[in-house]
Amino acid sequence: MESNQSFTLELSRMSNLDVDKVGGKNASLGEMIQHLHAAGIRVPGGFATTARAYWHFLDSNDLRERIDEKLTLFSDDEATLAETGEAIRQLIGEAAFPDDLAEDICAAYHKLAQQIGEEEPAVAVRSSATAEDLPEASFAGQQETYLNVRGENALLDACRRCMASLFTDRAIMYRQNHDFEHMQVALSVGVQRMVRADTGGAGVMFSIDTETGFPDAVLIDANWGLGETVVQGSVDPDEYMVFKPMLKNQKLKPIIEKSIGRKEQKLVYSDSGTDATRLETTDSDERNTPVLDDESIVALARWAVAIEEHYQQPMDMEWAKDGETGELFILQARPETVQSAKQPGALKTYTLKDKGELLISGLSVGDAIATGPVCKLDSASQIDKFKDNAILVTGMTDPDWVPIMKRAAAIVTDHGGRTSHAAIVSRELGLPAIIGSGNATQTLENDQEVTVSCAEGDEGFVYAGTAEFETQDVELERIPATKTRIMLNLANPAAALRWWRLPCDGVGLARMEFIINNIIKIHPLALLYPEKIKDNERSQIESITAAWQDKTSYFVDTLAYGIARIAASQYPNPVIVRMSDFKTNEYAQLIGGTEFEPHEANPMLGWRGASRYYSDAYREGFALECQAIKKAREEIGLDNIIVMLPFCRTPQEADKVLEIMAANALKRGEHGLQIYVMAEIPANVELADKFAQRFDGFSIGSNDLTQLVLGVDRDSERLEELFDEKHEAVKRSISRLIAGVHRYERKVGLCGQAPSDYPEFARFLVESGIDSISVNPDSFVAVKCQVAEAETGE
Repeated sequence: MESNQSFTLELSRMSNLDVDKVGGKNASLGEMIQHLHAAGIRVPGGFATTARAYWHFLDSNDLRERIDEKLTLFSDDEATLAETGEAIRQLIGEAAFPDDLAEDICAAYHKLAQQIGEEEPAVAVRSSATAEDLPEASFAGQQETYLNVRGENALLDACRRCMASLFTDRAIMYRQNHDFEHMQVALSVGVQRMVRADTGGAGVMFSIDTETGFPDAVLIDANWGLGETVVQGSVDPDEYMVFKPMLKNQKLKPIIEKSIGRKEQKLVYSDSGTDATRLETTDSDERNTPVLDDESIVALARWAVAIEEHYQQPMDMEWAKDGETGELFILQARPETVQSAKQPGALKTYTLKDKGELLISGLSVGDAIATGPVCKLDSASQIDKFKDNAILVTGMTDPDWVPIMKRAAAIVTDHGGRTSHAAIVSRELGLPAIIGSGNATQTLENDQEVTVSCAEGDEGFVYAGTAEFETQDVELERIPATKTRIMLNLANPAAALRWWRLPCDGVGLARMEFIINNIIKIHPLALLYPEKIKDNERSQIESITAAWQDKTSYFVDTLAYGIARIAASQYPNPVIVRMSDFKTNEYAQLIGGTEFEPHEANPMLGWRGASRYYSDAYREGFALECQAIKKAREEIGLDNIIVMLPFCRTPQEADKVLEIMAANALKRGEHGLQIYVMAEIPANVELADKFAQRFDGFSIGSNDLTQLVLGVDRDSERLEELFDEKHEAVKRSISRLIAGVHRYERKVGLCGQAPSDYPEFARFLVESGIDSISVNPDSFVAVKCQVAEAETGE
């Protein structure tokens, strides 16, 4: 602990018991240095001025009463907030350091210099108020930080500015709103060795998914250079997500998302001074290259888990990577206060009923929907132009924007990532926000009525007009238990984590083609044979795959991450992933697809499903799909993935596909791999015994089965009345299949819309002995209740 004479304290001598002396930020740094070094976590060394130093500074300059007088004038409405803040900051800015305090700070700086081995090392000077980072005081960024500070004079000037920043307008209002006595809060200044992130990278990390509260994910945002760009939201960073349960296995790389951001600027060193940094434009290589390699992503995620376990709660952390040494560091850690505070037993869902023209998109923050008129602002000083419950549209936000954000219905920014100021504060305020849209301020017009939807997954959308939407409050504890497994149909990896709280039994149908069509967007053969496609499509592919030297790796990696994210959302419950089931006309719509797809008069009954996989015309594309499954199961570690083959017409066709899969290291039974077949063709029913010898389970595709049993094109409007999943012929086929499959001790489920639409159909399935029913998430509760009633005979 500090002596009676000392105004500084080494970070290594602090712990969380010293918040009253050095504030939450500095105390947390000391806590990690003391207790997490054994876990391999690096925290840059340094020192902090104490609360005693702050009061000594004020008293030596007779500032306590003068500051209190200014605050009293503000409280009595005799001075404005701006006048009060400026006056107090000026008082502190003009004050002199008492000799003993200045000597103590300089001595601590020289001691740090000796430890580093430099005469005037660069340091980061950060503010740490003695009342911040508490559960009831969670907003970050209330005081200032200065980077790349060198020399005694620059250090003392930065310390003085930090003290003055305790009285920025936003900090004064923040304490006022949270009932903190202004003159009971002190300011500790933390001084740390600068990590050379200016030549490396930095960012923010959470040990919980910030949007859904999914507890088994680590979210990392990263940019080149110093990390302030990520915190402020002035760039669109890389985003990585890691699945925590697999981190204990040192052989795995459980990365379930790797999104390469635009990263148009980076903050680097400039000439020495109080805050010697400058923004620099990144080059194309930097924009297209991930800031972190896989090893660094996984290492940071392991640190996040260790820090979370030490603090016994989800954490919000800042990190940096030294470009000179390649070392990783944790710069800050504080409790995450939004998702971890939500009630675990409740789930509120939003469903968009209709929507207008899509205007812009970006990262989705929150899961709500809001409507209102657009209000575009360039700076927080334009608060008088803002109308309550409007949609705030701006380039980026900082803490000065909070008073406006509190009055908004939703927020849309041009720049930023999920860990930017705009994203963090939007979550804390419970507002839907779309971050990093790129061009919202250019595309949207003032007073334009729009709908902001953050209810469709990781990507948020702004639609023209006022859309209709509905909300549903689900009390999870009231959902009944059932013997029949009720599973989910999922396709969009971005939305998968939204449903982790539902008491479901896994995913009965994960549609691979959604990932290919909406995220990958390129025909797999176009990546293998770029010389066969048109020049304009080749340039499109080059742009999309710029971050990958091997273009086929783009397909494999992106597909693997998407599959893994869906599988992670329900781990360890089974997740059944259907291999691609595009029809030829749908494949042709992918970039480069027209060169590889024939024109068919009836694609619905044409070259689709299993018949493609062993064909010389698509075999190499199927091999890439297999590589993605193998990566998701064996490299990432999601061994709860079950593979399912669609539209497999004959047992002989099944043999051919299984042989191809085995040749691509996906052999049934190896590494616990199970392979299912879609039961959607009458042949699957009639030859259930032969298919049961080749597959581990069956999933009834009721749409295609109805189509082929009744001979009705399911897409035909003229025959719409004849398409009936409840038809006796269809139900008899389903009953016979269930009975036949069970004779061979195989599982059988159904994925289709009928159980959601017709309660009597759900009852029929239960009475027939179905093992599982897979439904869309918005139908889960209703079907679960219907099945419970059927099982109890009510």
